[in-house]
Amino acid sequence: MSNNGGGGFTYKSHGTNDQGNHYCARDFGPDAPNQNSYHYSNKDKSYYYDNPDGSKYFNDGNGNETYTSPDGVKWFATNGSAWVREQN
Repeated sequence: MSNNGGGGFTYKSHGTNDQGNHYCARDFGPDAPNQNSYHYSNKDKSYYYDNPDGSKYFNDGNGNETYTSPDGVKWFATNGSAWVREQN
């Protein structure tokens, strides 16, 4: 495991999985709401972030984005449009 040089996290693992997708898992320490954050950058140009604050972000590589806040509220955007909150 190597530290990022003072940026507040330690790499847990990173590389390319069996499907050819890049992944990176980082540990932000005991004070982070989500200590096991990670991201994927996929061959299909989609990418996903599971963030240390508990939020999540997904981009499907075709202009569609989804953001889930730490309290579970979902937001959507398409092709650079304004973010729209999911209606319950």
